[in-house]
Amino acid sequence: MQLGFDKDKYIEMQSARIRERIDQFGGKLYLEFGGKLFDDYHASRVLPGFEPDLKARMLANLASDAEVLVALNANDIEQDKRRSDLGIPYAEDALRLLDIFRGMGIGIGGIVITRWTGQPHAEAYRARVEALGIPVYRHYPIEDYPTNVDLIVSEEGFGKNEFAKTTKPLVVVTAPGPGSGKLAVCLSQIYHEHKSGVEAGYAKFETFPVWNLPLKHPVNVAYEAATADLDDRNIIDPFHLEAYDKVTVNYNRDVETFPVLKSMMERIAGTSPYQSPTDMGVNMVGNCISDDEVCRNAAKAEIVRRYFSTAERLERTGVGQEELATINLLMNDVHVTKDFSPARQAALTKAEETGMPAAAMVLPDGSIVTGKTSAILGCASSLLLNALKRVAGVPKDVYVVSNDALEPICKLKIAHLHSSNPRLHSDETLIALSISSATNGLAAAVIDAAEKLKGCDAYFSVIISPTDERIYRQLGINVCCEPKFEKRSYYHRQR
Repeated sequence: MQLGFDKDKYIEMQSARIRERIDQFGGKLYLEFGGKLFDDYHASRVLPGFEPDLKARMLANLASDAEVLVALNANDIEQDKRRSDLGIPYAEDALRLLDIFRGMGIGIGGIVITRWTGQPHAEAYRARVEALGIPVYRHYPIEDYPTNVDLIVSEEGFGKNEFAKTTKPLVVVTAPGPGSGKLAVCLSQIYHEHKSGVEAGYAKFETFPVWNLPLKHPVNVAYEAATADLDDRNIIDPFHLEAYDKVTVNYNRDVETFPVLKSMMERIAGTSPYQSPTDMGVNMVGNCISDDEVCRNAAKAEIVRRYFSTAERLERTGVGQEELATINLLMNDVHVTKDFSPARQAALTKAEETGMPAAAMVLPDGSIVTGKTSAILGCASSLLLNALKRVAGVPKDVYVVSNDALEPICKLKIAHLHSSNPRLHSDETLIALSISSATNGLAAAVIDAAEKLKGCDAYFSVIISPTDERIYRQLGINVCCEPKFEKRSYYHRQR
């Protein structure tokens, strides 16, 4: 994989920038962390060289001076809201986040449950978490938030919230997902700090959009594609342009709410330290791009992937028509089509030749390998096996999976698990390969080559099973499917 981002420079510059902002506010900073902190796979795809846990590793540089507060909306607890990528409830992810922070040596400030009205499940969760020794603080709904500044910045607004006691110069405020109330937690804490005579400030850490890249730079456009379901967009920050005569990029919601946020900060501290939403940020990502062309191409590929994932979801659920139209326009903005990856046409050509579902993958050296549907293997399994053999240097006509491993699995599926499909899925193929590796050194070498497929793009002529897609994603392989099913059915099994 070609690298376009300098991760070491990022860790150094980003941690230094945060320290500067702490000093700016007299030694106490509440830093709102937007986006994914530990598993930012979007950033790693559009900025090759940016690793999914890079932001966490950067924070580890500040561990001795930092502690964390996790914001959690009481209504999300009540409704058992879940992370779509991990499948776990926000309430459980809050504990997962605290475990990771604790493992990094960062202090645990506690969990702030926002929008608290005494919800039964939220109350039970609070009792459970406190029994674990984790402090829990309750923040209450404020009528007409965020427009009623007089009420918000008063004893009946922020003043009613429970104050989370923190001792470190840097307080990282994060959350399992959107709508958790991170900003309100930061401002409420600053309100209480100022009441007790402690100087404290606020800053925001968002990786995207990248404020010092052009508005239509593919990296910024890729972020719009990733958030197309939210109907948000990147815009020029008019406040920054007016204050400094400098063009910067920001998020439309941040721009829209800035006047109110500025008023709140003025009411809390007397003056606002910021003249624009861009001023509030500390993001140094744009300064650490080492190869702009590599990042442009990676971002274009990501926009196309977003198109296919949205088109697939639309086919599965009937939801996403407007989102797909938005991404179509974004593809036009960066001058790409659905055929941006040569793997797509290779997969469609193989499917036309065989009359069955087929697949193709672009390997790290730029070559393309294909997979077809056979009596024993589905196209996802065939492609994975062929790709592993290619990167391991095993000739295509050399068998690395023995029939002794394949046949019992097929028999188990048909005779005992009552499946109508005897073909092996990707997970079953890997199991068969593992069994063969006990007596076949080439099979072992093929398995060991799996790491080389990380970051590769695979295209399929039909929608593959969730099982196959999950295995590919676990291997770090990007998946795109034509938005159609192999069979015309009303119901499509999830296996």
